[in-house]
Amino acid sequence: MKKAYSLLVVAMMAVIALLSSCSVPKDVAYFQDFNPGKSIVVQNPVEIKFKADDEIRIFVSSDRKELAEQFSLTTGTTTGSEGSRYTIDSEGCIRFPMLGKIHVAGLNRQELQEAIRDQIMEKGLIRDPIVTVDYSNLYVIVLGAAGAGRLKIDRDKFTILDAIGSQGDLDISGQRTNVKVIRENYGKKTVYEVNLCSAEDLYSSPVYYLQQNDVIYVEMNKKEKRNATVMGNSTVQPSFWIGLATFIVGAIAWFK
Repeated sequence: MKKAYSLLVVAMMAVIALLSSCSVPKDVAYFQDFNPGKSIVVQNPVEIKFKADDEIRIFVSSDRKELAEQFSLTTGTTTGSEGSRYTIDSEGCIRFPMLGKIHVAGLNRQELQEAIRDQIMEKGLIRDPIVTVDYSNLYVIVLGAAGAGRLKIDRDKFTILDAIGSQGDLDISGQRTNVKVIRENYGKKTVYEVNLCSAEDLYSSPVYYLQQNDVIYVEMNKKEKRNATVMGNSTVQPSFWIGLATFIVGAIAWFK
């Protein structure tokens, strides 16, 4: 009887050791399938294209300052050498001095610069103008385990890695295998999932390059979700299993 009891205790303790042993997290490191020497095709670069309600800055310069000044707004929206601010209306247009109504929705920054420059030259207003278009209030939104905030888009090609890096990376509580990106196009919202642990999945994703108003949501991992429950992570702690095993062994010994 004592021998059987001893064997039972040993078996129970072995089970406890197995259940409570520390395991190495598998879903923490980025690019786990990206080994040295391996090449991965990146999603074709997608530059930011202007949409209704976007705010942009436009600055026209020339070697003849008095000619360039006619393209600056004289209202409070003028920002000196940084250009004048324009908000794209619901029709996708702005009203530009001397040129009138210009349709800008669907154009990227370079295309709009060239379009304005061409119109100025066609009208003979300036022989060789320099047109600069910059983003004024284009943002993406970050929520969840990546922190919360609005990140200003400051370049033509803004990626999900740029956004996460601007937040100081994900902490250990962030779920990296199913980062969600919510995108709106023509009034319809679409949810995409990106696996940051897989370089193949990340670089081929249609949301690798972000657009203005994209929402990035990073879920908490399972451990953090359990912490939010009544029992929390107590069921995965060694003390829980030791207590349970002690109770079971004691109960068996009592009834023996």
